[in-house]
Amino acid sequence: MKVGPKGGLIHYNCVGEKITTNGFLCWLLLYRIVLPAEGSSWATGDTHYFSIVLIGVCDANYSFVAIDVGAYGKSSDSSIFKESLFYKKLINNSLNIPNPKPISTLNPEPMPYVIVGDEAFGLSENIMRPYGGNNLTMSKKIFNYRLSRARRYIECTFGILSNKWRIFHRPLNVKLDLAQNIIKACCILHNFVRVRDGYRYDDTLTVQGLENVPIENQNVTRGSRTAQAVRDKYAHYFITDGQIEWQYSKI
Repeated sequence: MKVGPKGGLIHYNCVGEKITTNGFLCWLLLYRIVLPAEGSSWATGDTHYFSIVLIGVCDANYSFVAIDVGAYGKSSDSSIFKESLFYKKLINNSLNIPNPKPISTLNPEPMPYVIVGDEAFGLSENIMRPYGGNNLTMSKKIFNYRLSRARRYIECTFGILSNKWRIFHRPLNVKLDLAQNIIKACCILHNFVRVRDGYRYDDTLTVQGLENVPIENQNVTRGSRTAQAVRDKYAHYFITDGQIEWQYSKI
């Protein structure tokens, strides 16, 4: 997985570090291949390996603010996320997300804080995913581009994690409970070392040993009319006073 440099990111009303507008938070689902225990082909359908899923939520400093470990790799990523504690707190409004506020100098309407995801997730008022389809308007293409740039923060975070803790470069030949504890410990150590030592740029370019959970024709919900309206308003913002001059050359 190649990850490019930062730029063109959504910095407005994104849930971030200490829940401020200067931070950024998103998630990406990756699964870790591990050596099988007895009769564990249920996890991937592969008789040699099975997998467990790591859901990660990061901020603008490449630090994890939430993780969920242990779901089966055979499950779809949308269903995995909906079973996570983070999602349940999001639905229950217990994440202390700030109230909506205006982001535009042209429009005083308050906009909700959002979390950035990919195509596998259902759209909601606080979760933004790309527009689907091929025949998109320019505003929708720009929105998808800006969203993809923003998602690179979590990709870079996983790159730093996997290249710093190289136990991820090979299958884990341990029991499931211990594998989960190893992954959790590495995420905690990642944050500690990230604050203390910073990071190497080269580590952000590739993710070693961790793979994307495949998307297999999932029936992902389209989102309510309110959620679609929020996404449309962000899309409009990115071609008005929130635009960056070079974004059109990337479409």
